[in-house]
Amino acid sequence: MTDTITLERDGHVLLIGLNRPGKRNAFDRAMLGELSLAYALLESDPDLRCGVLFAHGEHFTGGLDLADVAPAIAAGETTYPADGRDPWRLDGDWTTPIVAAAHGWVMTLGIELLLAADIRVAAPDTRFSQLEVRRGIYPFGGATLRFPRETGWGNAMRWMLTGDEFDAGEAHRIGLIQEIADDPVDRARLLAHTIADQAAPLGVQAVLASAHRARDLGDDAAIANLQPDVARLLTSADGAEGVQSFLERRAAVFTGR
Repeated sequence: MTDTITLERDGHVLLIGLNRPGKRNAFDRAMLGELSLAYALLESDPDLRCGVLFAHGEHFTGGLDLADVAPAIAAGETTYPADGRDPWRLDGDWTTPIVAAAHGWVMTLGIELLLAADIRVAAPDTRFSQLEVRRGIYPFGGATLRFPRETGWGNAMRWMLTGDEFDAGEAHRIGLIQEIADDPVDRARLLAHTIADQAAPLGVQAVLASAHRARDLGDDAAIANLQPDVARLLTSADGAEGVQSFLERRAAVFTGR
């Protein structure tokens, strides 16, 4: 356990908890650094197959602690350690999926953390606001890239240009979140375990890689790799186990090899 980020292994799932509740989980530089190191662990440990990002306390996050972070940003300083991963997941493709669970306030950086995750769940009373324009800046953690792509141009601009607050129903309508759940952490854990315990790790990595390739390089680049990727997977131990489990009508036991 770290000071502002908690880590708990639950089988092949890594639970990553935002843990600065006295400050509404607002991110200072230390917290950004600890989340960066947590993400580095998630990506580097082959025993971890999925992550869950959630928050302790009443709120997911109030956003950035500008009093601490703004001077560093203005000076052009890096806000996370060299041996970590970008807390906004903007430093290249990622191979391990993350399910995010939100509740309470989800402000500025919080929306960007959700957009950086692969699946998002929120409590019914969650409140969202991308309000950077009301602070004299603009979203710099990926929202200008991901918000329009995930929700459509008009929906993204409606909320990014005004900074207005919106609720979980609207977040679900526009596709910012995939599900509304009374207990979003429990639901996120269930989804993460479905991925980690029932899906082949190499297959999950291939899905992410193909989707990233299509997004970044276009459909033709992704199409060119579809059959070679499947051929490679079928020659793996997990590919053989998948076929054998189908023939034997049983659940597969995947090892990530």
